[in-house]
Amino acid sequence: MNLKKLFFFLSPRLSHRPYKLGITQYRFYCDRPRPGPLAYYKSLVNQGKLQHDPYQEKVAFELDNLLGRLDKYEKDMEEYHENLAKWEEKREKERRRLLTEEAQTKQQGGVSASVNKRRNFIQKWMSRSPDSVEPGVGKWVSYLNREKKLDSLVSKRPVAPAAPKGLYLYGNVGSGKTMLMDMFFGATEGIVQHRRRLHFHEAMLQIHDLMHKVWKSKELENSLQSNISNWIMNLPFDTKIKEWLVEEEKYKHDMKMKNILPAVADKFLADGQGSRRGACVLCFDEIQTVDVFAIVALSGILSRLLSAGTVLVATSNRAPRDLNKDGMQREIFLEFVDRLEEHCETVPIGSEIDYRRHLAQTSIDETHYFWPLDDSKIKEYENKWNMVAGQSGGRVDSQTLPVMFGRTLEVFESCNGVARFTFEYLCGRPVGAADYISIAKSYHTVFISDIPVMSMRIRDKARRFITLVDELYNNHCCLYCSAAASIDDLFQGTEEGTLFDLESFQFETETETTRLRRDVLAEGNVSSAGSPTGIISLLSGEEEMFAFRRAVSRLIEMQTPLYLDGVRYLHPYFQGNKIEVPEIDSTTTIPS
Repeated sequence: MNLKKLFFFLSPRLSHRPYKLGITQYRFYCDRPRPGPLAYYKSLVNQGKLQHDPYQEKVAFELDNLLGRLDKYEKDMEEYHENLAKWEEKREKERRRLLTEEAQTKQQGGVSASVNKRRNFIQKWMSRSPDSVEPGVGKWVSYLNREKKLDSLVSKRPVAPAAPKGLYLYGNVGSGKTMLMDMFFGATEGIVQHRRRLHFHEAMLQIHDLMHKVWKSKELENSLQSNISNWIMNLPFDTKIKEWLVEEEKYKHDMKMKNILPAVADKFLADGQGSRRGACVLCFDEIQTVDVFAIVALSGILSRLLSAGTVLVATSNRAPRDLNKDGMQREIFLEFVDRLEEHCETVPIGSEIDYRRHLAQTSIDETHYFWPLDDSKIKEYENKWNMVAGQSGGRVDSQTLPVMFGRTLEVFESCNGVARFTFEYLCGRPVGAADYISIAKSYHTVFISDIPVMSMRIRDKARRFITLVDELYNNHCCLYCSAAASIDDLFQGTEEGTLFDLESFQFETETETTRLRRDVLAEGNVSSAGSPTGIISLLSGEEEMFAFRRAVSRLIEMQTPLYLDGVRYLHPYFQGNKIEVPEIDSTTTIPS
């Protein structure tokens, strides 16, 4: 359970109105400062809304201590970034002065004759072939010499303040990791300027999207052209000298872009947030190293963020050194773990209780999960669809959803935030997290029919279903299912019939070839195929069993009144449409 659900323990319909609350996805705001994680946790225990757990209380205590250190760290980082901006501005002025002096020397030395007719040399340079460009060795030497001069002319780079250690929380399914992390994330509002909360699937998609943009160098080229027009065009040099200056500027940019992962990391938190002043906090739910790409990407990006002072609070089912039991890219993985342990305290949540299941046992709810697939239950499921769709107040029609990377997904039956699908349509085809995120953000209520009992024989479908459940849960969707078995019996994972699923080594887009991913992996000196040992271990089913248990736990919670009440307040559909939420009881159908 996460902070979204916990809001309802304190919501106006469950208690007195101590202050006005408004909800947006993954955060809440109030008219007075929110309590820290420990005070919030204790208040819920005292009200009987949570069962006391010493492991959870210890984690809440650690998160509270971290929150207390962030206030000073934010101020220190603001001062640091002010000093850094002044230093960078001074250094850039000196660099341009040195470069202009070099150009003046070349001009006076007759490196090129003046040109009578003005040419658009930028266009010419952009379209020239690589063979016409000066070899890189000379540029490298010039670049180093210029940097050495700058080191002697400009004061040393300001040193960033030491960041407080983050927390890496791990434990069993339903033990409260995400709930506690979200308590912390909500409490950082107003304390830390740059803050993000991401689930693994969404983070990996964003990383891939940023890689795609950086790889195509659109932003680099635009930045370079702007740089040229801002100062080189107006210099009193002839075209040849200006072309030389352009090449030097391009080389400087190339040096910065040599490693794609740090370039992506630099945009991961600050992009689109204006000034980079202040501290950065990243809350990362369900860290996994499911394949080579995840290991390489997370290692490069998180290492860069941590080195730059980002405070990380992460959750996982495993301790850091147990994340990669399959031994894929072991050297890169161990460097990543070393960096995690250097910058984060590792805190286990040792409880064996699945609190989602405990909550479900104390709840009474209308049916949202229909099983088995006999005539009676199928009829009940169809009646429920007709009722919910009818109460949505619109006409059931088809819709085309936009998906990341320029793809689309056809939704054949939808109506005012309600949609239904078959299991085979969502999980039996080559779709994935990007499609499911689009569905989860677009529809507050989702019907999925004909869910089979899943085993390793259909592990590719099972993986997709688990990812689908994750995204519906993360976006707080209302879910209705018709299935062949009860939730507890839905995943019958065994070793027999194990199949090698090539999709574990692919990514979400069909519009692009796999060249991008192969090239990215090559940049990290990683084989796109992975090691033989890694492939064999991936087929063992151990990771699936973790995921199965999480999916079962979430499916159980998604049937409870507490979760279902949250749909009206927390789903992006209602936020986007700014719908006023009336006072209602737990059995009221979701309004359109």
